[in-house]
Amino acid sequence: MSFSKYPFWEVIRHAFSKEVWDTIFPAVWDTLYMVLLSAVITLILGVLLGIALSVISKEGVRPVPVLNETAGTIVNCLRSLPQMIMIIVTLPLARMLLGQSYGVNACIIALAASCIPMYARLVQGAFAEIPKGKIEAAKAMGSSPATIVFRVMLPEAIPSIIRGFTVALIGIISMTALAGSFGAGGIGDIAVRFGFNRFYHDMLIASVLVLIIMVEIAQLFGDLFSKLILKKRQLI
Repeated sequence: MSFSKYPFWEVIRHAFSKEVWDTIFPAVWDTLYMVLLSAVITLILGVLLGIALSVISKEGVRPVPVLNETAGTIVNCLRSLPQMIMIIVTLPLARMLLGQSYGVNACIIALAASCIPMYARLVQGAFAEIPKGKIEAAKAMGSSPATIVFRVMLPEAIPSIIRGFTVALIGIISMTALAGSFGAGGIGDIAVRFGFNRFYHDMLIASVLVLIIMVEIAQLFGDLFSKLILKKRQLI
């Protein structure tokens, strides 16, 4: 139903009808699949890259200035690419790895590639917030760099890492909508194919509602986990 042909409230009401949601629900599962896999890849690689950037930085436990500058430049270049350009750039990579450059699995690579650099910088920022005294105390006790990273820095930074992951997760959700324009399926495909191209505004409203709910759930759980850790440490 279109706003140009039907009254405003009738289109809103029809957005919650069974007819619309019979089309929306299969797309929701495709979107959840993309988000979950992309989030896992982003979490693992983003944390590892963030740790590496922090360790080899000038203030890190094992400074490597040349490597730090090179890695930082590459990360910044990847972060500067708009989401749509990142999807286009990674499509040949998806074809090389998966044999196709369209569909849900192909766009997972683009989603992760776009969010990993951003999340790595958030992880690096979380490490930078750790009081220097704790790191210096660990060094004075003769702790190895690995012990300092995984026994001191990582536990201290976990609340900030979780908050940063929430930001990255919301970014992934927003990118799934854009990926629908490139044959990824999911909610983005419904919004573009029906809501935009065919002016089915009821489906567009339903698609937007699903995305809002997903973002709110991600933010809720991210804040909850972060607060639980801070309360356990009696920091709030």
